[in-house]
Amino acid sequence: MDAIQLLKTDHKKVEKIFTDLENKTDDRRALFPELDRELTVHAEIEEKIFYPSAKQAEPTRDLVLESIEEHKQIKMVLADLEQTDMRTAEWGADLKVLREDVMHHVKEEEDELFPKIQQILSEDQLADLGSRMEEMKMQLLSTARSR
Repeated sequence: MDAIQLLKTDHKKVEKIFTDLENKTDDRRALFPELDRELTVHAEIEEKIFYPSAKQAEPTRDLVLESIEEHKQIKMVLADLEQTDMRTAEWGADLKVLREDVMHHVKEEEDELFPKIQQILSEDQLADLGSRMEEMKMQLLSTARSR
């Protein structure tokens, strides 16, 4: 799977988890760790493998730098959610803010960054990146699940 397809698949999975969290408030204890893990691993593979490949090229440098800053903000809201009682209205409000931040980030990546990356990197380069990202993702997910 090429790098962009891998990231888009992650985006869809995270959106579904958000929807489940909003609709199944009884399942928050089970669903939130999954959301946390998916977002954390996704950010890690983007920051370690995908973004460095894109940051070198002029048309994508600013978008990549902005994406890295958005990841920092998302991680802060995730940390807040972890510390807040899931049964409270505050937790629901924080979750809504997180979803808005993540969906804004996803839209920018899919509408602006990915098309530019596809002009810069060849299909082979994207496939190679995707393989490396998939391998790292599997390692990170297995480590996260064993905690």
